Amino acid sequence: MARANIGEGGRPFGAVLVRNGEVIAAAVNEIHSTNDPTSHAEMNAIRAASRKLDSPDLSGCIVYASGHPCPMCMAAMRLSGVGKVFYAYSNEDGAPFGLSTAAIYEDLAKPFTKQSMAIRYVPVRPEEQADLYAAWVEAQGRQE
Repeated sequence: MARANIGEGGRPFGAVLVRNGEVIAAAVNEIHSTNDPTSHAEMNAIRAASRKLDSPDLSGCIVYASGHPCPMCMAAMRLSGVGKVFYAYSNEDGAPFGLSTAAIYEDLAKPFTKQSMAIRYVPVRPEEQADLYAAWVEAQGRQE
């Protein structure tokens, strides 16, 4: 899939999401065709699998990826419950070709105040409105 994506003008990334030996979803990196910087193969496979399973819970799933998943994809896999990830090409393999996300991993390991992107906690609590999270919990109770 990754090689075929190169032929389509895309990046050399593909991902397959499997549960209990069954392929649930397969996808490639589509940044070239969508101009969406989040359209990574793993993200696209997660989206397709969640739609197919009609659930955001991908517990018990395994992802097989052509390249080392970036921090965004790794976080999405963790948030969705994916339990295992296997990849064929490392960040070291991709570095000479500009296909490594090692620097992003390094930056994210720093405290917020030391990262290259400005990240600040600014607590905003409008007095005339219920707490945002409390409002969500209340709305969940009404839906059950």
